[in-house]
Amino acid sequence: MPDSARPLSARMRPRNLEEYVGQEHILGPGRLLRRAIEADRLSSVIFYGPPGTGKTSLAQIIAATTSSRFERLSGVESNVAEIRKVAAAAALRLSNSKQRTILFVDEIHRFNKAQQDVLLPDVENGTLRFIGATTHNPFFYVNSPLVSRSQVFQLVPLTVDDLLALMSRAISDPDRGLGGKVHLQPDAARHLATVSDGDARRCLNALEIAALTTPADADGGVNITLEIAAESIQTKAIVYDGDGDAHYDTASAFIKSMRGCDPDAAIYWLAKMLHAGEDIRFISRRLIICASEDIGMADSNALQVALAAHQAAEILGLPEAALVLAHATIYVATAPKSNSSTLAIGAATEDVTQGRTLAVPAHLRDAHYAGAKQLGHGAGYKYGHDYEGGYVPQAYLPEGRSYYHPTEHGMEKRVKERLEYWRSLFEKDSEA
Repeated sequence: MPDSARPLSARMRPRNLEEYVGQEHILGPGRLLRRAIEADRLSSVIFYGPPGTGKTSLAQIIAATTSSRFERLSGVESNVAEIRKVAAAAALRLSNSKQRTILFVDEIHRFNKAQQDVLLPDVENGTLRFIGATTHNPFFYVNSPLVSRSQVFQLVPLTVDDLLALMSRAISDPDRGLGGKVHLQPDAARHLATVSDGDARRCLNALEIAALTTPADADGGVNITLEIAAESIQTKAIVYDGDGDAHYDTASAFIKSMRGCDPDAAIYWLAKMLHAGEDIRFISRRLIICASEDIGMADSNALQVALAAHQAAEILGLPEAALVLAHATIYVATAPKSNSSTLAIGAATEDVTQGRTLAVPAHLRDAHYAGAKQLGHGAGYKYGHDYEGGYVPQAYLPEGRSYYHPTEHGMEKRVKERLEYWRSLFEKDSEA
């Protein structure tokens, strides 16, 4: 295909590390990946991250920098026979000319186990330098043996400034870009960079559409306004996979924002999940969990609000369910927090599973069946309602262990005061 017929995003692919934009956390000066590339000490790697973040471009740069043969296969279209053909050619090339071969497998998560296993011997013996690219977390979607033989690098969405720099370069480049004949107004540039959601391919393709569909002025220049830019890029598609990283990461951010008492952040993550089509029952279950795990005794009403939201959301359905979930989200986020009940059940469970099993004290055992009294069951049990305040000092654990330690947050402060009073009565009774 002639170079002029290729999309702008393909023509503007970076040719070396100096042209590569973004991913400073792995490619900045002194970073591991940059050092390994420059020193030609890179073994097999897996790049994972959203579309348009530079995974393929980086693989090509590595091949060019290390003077390696670049072979590309697709996890969707390629098969075992093609893998073996590439491996055989790589072995011959290494033997004859000492040239290394980089095998780049796009969408490696689409390879089945057998296809991934075919790669292992040649990766292991150094015949191939393997570079995999995936939008899915490789620790979940790529076979463990292949992951263990590779260094995994996560690529992140490009920043607005990164995309602005890429568009500026594309506009001014006389050979591969738009040749300086396009004027992109600042607000139009920022709109494209923002709506592209960190995807360089999407951003450059939208810029090209705007440039090609806008009539030139008398001087042959093209002026791209905000209105033209908005028409040239579709509504932002939320990056959200229903069973992958985006799903779990967004849910995690939602819960942690509520736990951190930030209603604004919690509402944003809620809106993202709803916009992406998340199951409203999944969201309401997170609210119920947070109400007990992170609020607990500080405000027991939070659990009732979360349960009510769960039921109401199922009755209403969307779009009205969004109002109910927003109500509950803000309540949970702004409620006082206590994880004392969470810590209590965790500590008790650890004692049950790790320690010696405690026998039920005789006075607490069931005494309702014939012959129980002959065994001494129930002997000496004191019925709390027979005593003032409904409390009587009495041991309910043979070793007097303590698991629940109330905080002074919200309504739990009153619980703490009441519990301290009861415990003081128990201590006095024990000393008597």
